[in-house]
Amino acid sequence: MTENKVPSLDDQPQAPAQRREMIVRRLRRQQTLSVIELTKIFNCSHMTVRRDIAILEQEGLVFSVPGGVRLASQLYSEPSHQNRVIVEPDQKQRMAVSAASLIKPGMSLYLDAGTTTLCLVPHIINQTGITVITNDFSILMALAGAKQVKVIHTGGVLDHDNIAAVGTLAADTMRNLATDIAFISSSSWDLQRGITTPSESKIEVKKAAMNSASQAVLMATSSKYGTFGMYRIAGLERFDTIISDSALTADAAAGIRKSGVELILA
Repeated sequence: MTENKVPSLDDQPQAPAQRREMIVRRLRRQQTLSVIELTKIFNCSHMTVRRDIAILEQEGLVFSVPGGVRLASQLYSEPSHQNRVIVEPDQKQRMAVSAASLIKPGMSLYLDAGTTTLCLVPHIINQTGITVITNDFSILMALAGAKQVKVIHTGGVLDHDNIAAVGTLAADTMRNLATDIAFISSSSWDLQRGITTPSESKIEVKKAAMNSASQAVLMATSSKYGTFGMYRIAGLERFDTIISDSALTADAAAGIRKSGVELILA
């Protein structure tokens, strides 16, 4: 006598929304799944799976990897300035060119600590009437010989690894200033969580800089997309413009643009 097998959820036809929910659930257990695995699990075509992944990626819930999909990964610490400055130099230079197109003579700018914002300095030096406010000591030194640029450093507690000032003192400086554009960097970002950081000391100054500015511009490479830190700073919708590089996936880009934020891919 053959025992009747009770079908599992995976054996049943799934409505698209239910299938996508189950993909996310499985990823919470396995972190990464291949497209082939998903076609077998749900007994559906590659096209169906890729469509599900595209929708989930637009929603900021998952991120494409070659041949599959993964959940966002948590960032527990940030690389030092010394390590970051040699990573993705070409992408950062192209992003700086795009960011520089937003700058007009006479503007006041906040340059957040970071190796991507540091690449903006050569585009600022030859402009007239520019004021730069920064918490980054590398940016401060790069502008030290540019007497035509007014430079204000926030002061604050030194973050030795990032060569930048953080904490309440730096944030207080920004709360007493008004800027035209705040160029903000981030070690981790995605559509669902926005920009995040594993370092609590960075939260206050980033928020204060964004609040002091008429425009907030995020400069973050695509390699940082789909990672998150413990502390949330702001949702992506808080930015007027996001500048990243052309390696950002089409589905992630579509999700960001769908949220109403201008996205520039350099």
